[in-house]
Amino acid sequence: MDGLTAWMERHILPVAAKIGAQKHLVALRDAFIGTMPATMAGSVAVMINAIIRDLPKQFFADYADNLVADKGIFAVINVIIGINGFVWNGTLAIAGLIFAFSWGYNLARAYGVNDLAGGIVGLATLVQGIAFSYSNTLETAVPKALVKTINATSADTGWTATADGLTAGGWGWLNLNHLNGNAYFTVMILGAISVIIFCKLMLANITIKMPDSVPPAVSKAFAAILPATIALYIIAILNFVVGKLTEGQLIIDLVQKYIAEPFLGLSQGLGAVIIVTIFTQIFWFFGIHGMNVLAPVYEGIWGQAQLINVNIFEKGYNGLTGTPGVLEAIKDGKAYMWVRGSFDAFAMFGGSGGTIVLILAIILFSKRADYLTVGKLSLGPGIFNINEPIMFGLPVVLNAIMFIPFIIAPVVAVSIGWLATYFGLVAPVSQQVTWVVPPMLLSFLATGADWRAPIVTLVCMVATFLIWTPFVLAANKMDPNLGEVEE
Repeated sequence: MDGLTAWMERHILPVAAKIGAQKHLVALRDAFIGTMPATMAGSVAVMINAIIRDLPKQFFADYADNLVADKGIFAVINVIIGINGFVWNGTLAIAGLIFAFSWGYNLARAYGVNDLAGGIVGLATLVQGIAFSYSNTLETAVPKALVKTINATSADTGWTATADGLTAGGWGWLNLNHLNGNAYFTVMILGAISVIIFCKLMLANITIKMPDSVPPAVSKAFAAILPATIALYIIAILNFVVGKLTEGQLIIDLVQKYIAEPFLGLSQGLGAVIIVTIFTQIFWFFGIHGMNVLAPVYEGIWGQAQLINVNIFEKGYNGLTGTPGVLEAIKDGKAYMWVRGSFDAFAMFGGSGGTIVLILAIILFSKRADYLTVGKLSLGPGIFNINEPIMFGLPVVLNAIMFIPFIIAPVVAVSIGWLATYFGLVAPVSQQVTWVVPPMLLSFLATGADWRAPIVTLVCMVATFLIWTPFVLAANKMDPNLGEVEE
């Protein structure tokens, strides 16, 4: 074990340290974190709607009809649902737009230039390449008189007609599928290009210089004009060229089809879930926050999948809302079985490695005074998935005897959670729940109030408890100076 630890210290730790300090990845991590006020507010709105709109339908056959009737207490419920809808409109419905600003802002900050201007460049990069118009045709027989009536008002209504069909079109319509979580990959790619160009030009001092008498705020804004203009024109030329080469297709649609969807598809396999879990634990073992280091993977891939699930849960799919809509979308490849919150629901109880189970094993079976003291002090934070006290107080970090269970336990947990979700024993995660919610309650809320989710989480906890316990017992024998156990 000591030899393995030494080998990892030589070969894994330096790589992990470099990844953790790479400024572009740090900026990307901070960009995801920066969107949390909006995404969590939207998630709370969707969660409340899930509890008052979707959950009762599972138990009361006439609940949906009563909501439609909009009378009595159901009128109040509909008001709450409507208010939550407005919150969703300004948060999760435009999550990609919010992320575009956050990515530009944090990337510019990483380069040490005007961060506000960087955020604006990132935002403008996304918006300039989305659809601003729509057109849809319905093939159906249209009476001649009606054709004339429709075409007479087409300039105002956007409707045109022929004897063989109706066409609806308009300009100034923004496609929400270009502004929500679907935009993440496009934002990460094009936003990086435009904002890095902006930053390089700023650092090269290719700016408009104002006299010293001009107020600093004005001078700072003018300095960003030329770099921002050049960066946005380069993206505009790229959008134009791609449109010409692809007969009018947008980059955001191409990225979604050829980059995002394949990555998201690969992320759904158990192998990918296990590999990322293992690397997360290895980084943590050496004291490097694995979730932060791999945040671009967790948030960029599974985080986008989660936002897609949340949006489908709220607005529905093929006429179905809530969990049935998500399940229907999964069948068509439009939603996802395993998302970012799935890790929290089924494996990260108490924090990375499922350390709340380690704490319980220590309290029940440890005879070491030092372990018991740390375990008792760590129990409170552990209930809320804060595991730094046990990680650095026991410690688990660089503790050779804890290495094997620290790696194996979460792998077993994610495997159980993945299999339960894959075989339909529990609903897929469709809500974004803040990570400090205690285990079992977190999985219950995250799955849209599926009562089976806490049971699956409990099974995962029992399985990992059986993995942790032998090593806690072994630790008793490793202390040559075993003292009195503190009460």
